[in-house]
Amino acid sequence: MPVNEEYFKKVEEAFDFLKEKAPFSPEIVITLGTGLSELVREVKALARFPYSHIPHFPISTVETHAGELLFGELEGKKLAILRGRFHFYEGYSAKELTFPLRVLTLFSPKIYIVSNAAGGLNLDFEMGDLMLIKDHINLIPDNPLRGKNKDEWGPRFPDLSEAYSKRLRELMKEVAEKEGVRLREGVYVAVPGPSLETPAETRFLRIIGADAVGMSTVPEVIVAVHAGMEVLGISVISNVNDPDNFKPILFSEVVRESKKAEKKLGRLIRAFLRELKV
Repeated sequence: MPVNEEYFKKVEEAFDFLKEKAPFSPEIVITLGTGLSELVREVKALARFPYSHIPHFPISTVETHAGELLFGELEGKKLAILRGRFHFYEGYSAKELTFPLRVLTLFSPKIYIVSNAAGGLNLDFEMGDLMLIKDHINLIPDNPLRGKNKDEWGPRFPDLSEAYSKRLRELMKEVAEKEGVRLREGVYVAVPGPSLETPAETRFLRIIGADAVGMSTVPEVIVAVHAGMEVLGISVISNVNDPDNFKPILFSEVVRESKKAEKKLGRLIRAFLRELKV
């Protein structure tokens, strides 16, 4: 069986498994990034599926990612929450690492909310800030849409001129102001990883227009847009590095700062869901 035909078959088999067991078709899909699981405690959980129990789902090799799909309700919205994601640096292709989201797109959800921990490149940012993603730059050398396209899932050449929904961004800005949460806005750049950036690489990423850097998110956003979903992306700025005054970056510090921002981000997303019209 050709590689892409096998992939299509696996996606549909995973979807058939979930369709039989899920309590509803979700309106919104949320991916929670490194250290960002606080929101799950607020959700009325109706079904949980460890990734290892879902046919063909990949298994995360990153210990900060829980590896669980949760169906639940929050603020009157029906959610599917991916607790933990996959990365190019783990050895997965872009198609493999976006497999869980692709499966969920077959439920025809309307909105995708994605969070991540990112390094700050904009020197006006501070550690612990939240950054609303307004655009991205993809430096991961793979694309989840490479290969044969399945027209029922989306167009061969999806338009990314507004990958991050202006409507959702404006609503989130209004919510943040009401909640008294400082919300930055900027461009996210995705790099392959897992090695962190050198001073010269940091300077380069700033020059090409990036405000924050991470190793995820963009492949998932491409799949979400391909499937016709509106996307909202938020980065937790876990550190800020000046290439001319560079300091070592420790992954443990990234996780620690992400955890500090959990409650703030969770409160913001909950208030956002309350105001959101799907």
